[in-house]
Amino acid sequence: MLLKRTHTCGELSAKNEGANVVLNGWVNTRRDLGGVIFIDLRDRYGLTQVVFSPQDNEQAHIIADQLRTEFVIGVKGVVKMRDEININPNLKTGEIEVRVDELVIYSKANTPPFEIKDDLATNEDIRMKYRYLDLRRPLMQKNLMLRSDVYRITRNYFYENDFAEVETPVLMRSTPEGARDYLVPSRVNPGRFYALPQSPQIYKQTLMISGMDRYFQIVKCFRDEDLRADRQPEFTQIDVEMSFADEESVYSMAEGLMKHIIEGTSDKKVTVPFPRMTYKDAINTYGSDKPDTRFDLKFVNFSDIVAKSEFRVFSKTVADGGSVIGFVVPELGSLGRGVMDRLTKTARDEFGAGGLIYIKNNEDEVYSSVSKFVSEETTLKMVEKSGANKGDLILILAGPKNTVFTQLGDLRLHMGREYNLINEDELSLLWVTDFPLLEYDDEDGRYYAMHHPFTSPNPDDIPKMDSDPGNVRARAYDIVMNGSEIGGGSIRIHDSEMQQRMFGLLGVDEKEAQEKFGFLLDAFKYGAPPHGGIAFGLDRIVMLLSGARSLRDVIAFPKNQKAQSPMDSCPDEVASSQLDELYIQLKPIIKG
Repeated sequence: MLLKRTHTCGELSAKNEGANVVLNGWVNTRRDLGGVIFIDLRDRYGLTQVVFSPQDNEQAHIIADQLRTEFVIGVKGVVKMRDEININPNLKTGEIEVRVDELVIYSKANTPPFEIKDDLATNEDIRMKYRYLDLRRPLMQKNLMLRSDVYRITRNYFYENDFAEVETPVLMRSTPEGARDYLVPSRVNPGRFYALPQSPQIYKQTLMISGMDRYFQIVKCFRDEDLRADRQPEFTQIDVEMSFADEESVYSMAEGLMKHIIEGTSDKKVTVPFPRMTYKDAINTYGSDKPDTRFDLKFVNFSDIVAKSEFRVFSKTVADGGSVIGFVVPELGSLGRGVMDRLTKTARDEFGAGGLIYIKNNEDEVYSSVSKFVSEETTLKMVEKSGANKGDLILILAGPKNTVFTQLGDLRLHMGREYNLINEDELSLLWVTDFPLLEYDDEDGRYYAMHHPFTSPNPDDIPKMDSDPGNVRARAYDIVMNGSEIGGGSIRIHDSEMQQRMFGLLGVDEKEAQEKFGFLLDAFKYGAPPHGGIAFGLDRIVMLLSGARSLRDVIAFPKNQKAQSPMDSCPDEVASSQLDELYIQLKPIIKG
């Protein structure tokens, strides 16, 4: 028998006193106090205390003696006010309780492998194996509800701004430029394969050529790459494209979306427009193209001061085209030798730095870790340029430009976290612009597109595409929140000749370009509007808004770091008959 729910476990209050109600849910806790049984009943909306007493209903009280945690039950009873001494101010329903006169046990439950509570120290693999239990925890349900709110707000925002929601194919052709594709064999086309989309990029550009004008889609994408806390093999994008748009059009649209999402899911306020920073400035100032600007520690370049230093680590670095850079950490000049030795080891072992040099600008003395090799005059000039106050610490790295800025950026983040310099309650959103169009791979001896091969070059830099391609800027932009990239996009190439020229820089000849992207190149010949767009990482946005440490905490059924699902043993072997239908024969796995 089903007791039809009248209320959820999170909505009853003093205004419901005396009402007859029906609640359904899971037994969260059970307490037997002198023959009266108290149950905290849980659903995704909250908790309500229900009481079984022989004075209310003897039969219900007898049945309640069977109840254990995670039993699924329905109760019918009367809402009563708790005694003042028993009111729970931390619970939304803490003023009331339900005195039960009817109980139905829908299903019994074994003792779960871990408690259904938020402050859980259980191994993540166990949580993922029993994901259906893990998702019962209030924190996980709160995260999934936040995700649901982001979906709703996103769709409403785009509908209100004349965007059309269009689905693009999940089975497409493989275009192995970037991360590895997930391949899907075709049974009806033997020897041929589909690929799962890494992005709907080509399709959404085709939609612009088709005259759809404004498109969005909340879409699953797939990349067969190594995983970490903020990566999953399948992930969700908010995918957007606009015709007759320039960078300002995209910025305005994206800022409006983020303002709606953040203010619609939290008590934080968002100021638009967001600050902007060029890629070059981001690297030179913070050592990252996704800088966390919630704290300071901006870089200072000491290369000019130390270029002729007798200390060869400095002078040789500068002579070889490298940089000597650092930042000031306020009020840490008193850190002891042991702490500095550990910090040096971290810089070397975790961030790949050759070593760490430091200056303590204290009241009694200015101490340099390389005072034997660097003159006092040079040290004082470095202190002056850094702007350090008395009591401050200056951390310095030296090395090639292509590595030292990143290393110092990692050290900056380490110091921010280690010494609580980051205001976790602050929200920092900004645009990083003017990315390089291309990046050179020394191992392959060729250029790759920094974003993707459909990104338009900056018009001012087009003359350099043949003579100096490494210094051509792209009309590309990333949106960064609290030091994490949450979206990236560009103004696209909409001319077949320019697109072919771009392919040429990437080593893709005309024949190969036609084989891989022929339909897009052909479509350009029939009139393509200027267009651009952006893709937001929905999973990452929800992770940041929820304060979760991993994407796995905001996805209902994620994969672990081996791209596996412990709950349903995915991926798994398949029957040989299925492989035969696909004309596939497996090679033996050779374990080294």
